Amino acid sequence: MWQDIKMLNAISSALFGLVALALLASGIWWLAQRPMFTLKVIRVEGAERSELRRINPLTIRASALPRIKGNFFTANLDTVRTAFESVPWVRKAAVQREWPNKLIVTLEEHQALGTWDDDGRLLSVHGDLFTANLDEAEEDGALLRFSGPAGSEKDVVARLADFRQWFEPLALSPVEVNLSSRYAWAVKLSNGMAVELGREQDKNTLKDRVGRLVQIYPQLLTRLQNRIESVDMRYPNGLALKASGLASGLGSKKK
Repeated sequence: MWQDIKMLNAISSALFGLVALALLASGIWWLAQRPMFTLKVIRVEGAERSELRRINPLTIRASALPRIKGNFFTANLDTVRTAFESVPWVRKAAVQREWPNKLIVTLEEHQALGTWDDDGRLLSVHGDLFTANLDEAEEDGALLRFSGPAGSEKDVVARLADFRQWFEPLALSPVEVNLSSRYAWAVKLSNGMAVELGREQDKNTLKDRVGRLVQIYPQLLTRLQNRIESVDMRYPNGLALKASGLASGLGSKKK
């Protein structure tokens, strides 16, 4: 073996290569630790240059910045992103490096749509649950109220858009949307009237039930004025209603 010149040359070349790689790695590590690469600026901005209205700089300093470790090269961007996404009102965070000692953090804020299940959490316009100061969320107006089984948040938000469209001919809009554990729908409208719509049997079930109410509601309003407290539309060919001093039902057995 030791008389095989080609093999000896190959081994020598490999050893020299390993030494060179080790020296190169050591040099890179030494360079990466230089003070010039210590993180000196962490710039926080809104997505698409939008103004951050709810995110508190003091909260960022207290909860996010202490979790950032390392320098320009060694800081883990996923860890930085997670740290910022733990801050109240932050929906998403994106992080990038800027030479030689900066991090640019772009934040997207939650937009509160309403409260969820009376447990202190808020529901966003995207169907995300989050926790934040309720008083801040109400600064732009009264919040809607939602409830539903775990995991149904996005379905409830999507259905809200349908209800708004379907009740628009009555100049009424939902202020509460509830999905029961049996997946039955109910809404409360801006005039205080509660509407039971039941479960979806097909894609048109809810729309048809609201449509029947829209057709008959002007007649009900003429007879009962604004005394209607609730309407049950789960009957195939009729309805049941409760009004101040009155309770009645029309139609066959509800479903």
